Amino acid sequence: MLGFGVTTVMVAVEFLEVGLSTLTKAAINKGMSDFVFIVYTNAFAASFILLPSTLLYYRKRSRPLLTVSIVSRIFLLGLIGCCVQTFMITGIGFSSPTLSSAITNLTPAFTFILAIISRMEKLNLKLQSSLAKSIGTMVSIAGALTVTLFKGPEVVTTSSPYNLRDEILLAHTNWLIGGLLLTAGSFSLSLLYIVQTSIVKDYPEELMVTFICCVFVTLQSAILALILEGDPNAWRLKPGMELMAILYSAVFAVALRTLVHTWACHKKGPVYVSMFKPLGIVIAMVMGVTFLGDTLYVGSVVGAVIIAFGFYSVMWGQTREEKMADYEGMDSLRPSSPKIPLLQNSSMEA
Repeated sequence: MLGFGVTTVMVAVEFLEVGLSTLTKAAINKGMSDFVFIVYTNAFAASFILLPSTLLYYRKRSRPLLTVSIVSRIFLLGLIGCCVQTFMITGIGFSSPTLSSAITNLTPAFTFILAIISRMEKLNLKLQSSLAKSIGTMVSIAGALTVTLFKGPEVVTTSSPYNLRDEILLAHTNWLIGGLLLTAGSFSLSLLYIVQTSIVKDYPEELMVTFICCVFVTLQSAILALILEGDPNAWRLKPGMELMAILYSAVFAVALRTLVHTWACHKKGPVYVSMFKPLGIVIAMVMGVTFLGDTLYVGSVVGAVIIAFGFYSVMWGQTREEKMADYEGMDSLRPSSPKIPLLQNSSMEA
């Protein structure tokens, strides 16, 4: 039941993330500063969401002691998180949400490699579970590339200005810069999952880790914005699209998403969390056709099916490993003698 609950929450978060990049792009197009946006988003999330939640949660329960080592690692986590947000938001500004959804699908591959290097994942191709996770990761990436690079004949044809807008944005000369920034953001996100997992293993307080990390990101991004943003008017909040983007990002991206990802990394590990990224492009495709009138192509359908197979393969491998771990744990609790129970043996000696 825990596995199903984590999966459901992760899928829900991916649905919420689909609208974030589009809303952010719209706000940037209206003149919002990328760097100031990150500062306000994290400050709002830390002050009005995470701080009250943390005080309420620990009101009647004791909080484990924070050591210098844990705080230092959370500071590093915040620095990586600041890089992720800066690369991603600036990359979307140079390119488009479509390119962002496509390149983010590199995250599972980066995470899988980093998890093996850091020994969070064991690569034993003789085991079916490990082989399934390895193949599933590669298959999901192949599906994401199929959706991105191959169109094919039209399946559902609708007229929408969003298709033309995305094509113009992708054809713009800045797409290369945007792509490089988004790739750096995807790698940083994979590194964040690894560091996140190592921290919550030693300090299993997801809410506290999320709050402290958000405070560090606010301070770090504020220093970066003061250095790189030379226009004082950029700090003025404007009602409308800009304020809406900041509130949405603060609630769903910084507070809820970070908390859920920290919790899921603790329960399932970094590779499991990263595997939900390819689902984002499938969700964006379905919502685009349903609500925005986008055209559905054969390549999108084929790619979505491939991603589904890859995702299922990784989930199967993860479930099988958990069952094996539970079985080994139960086996270790059995008495050493299969014929005479320990309690019975003691009574016989008495």
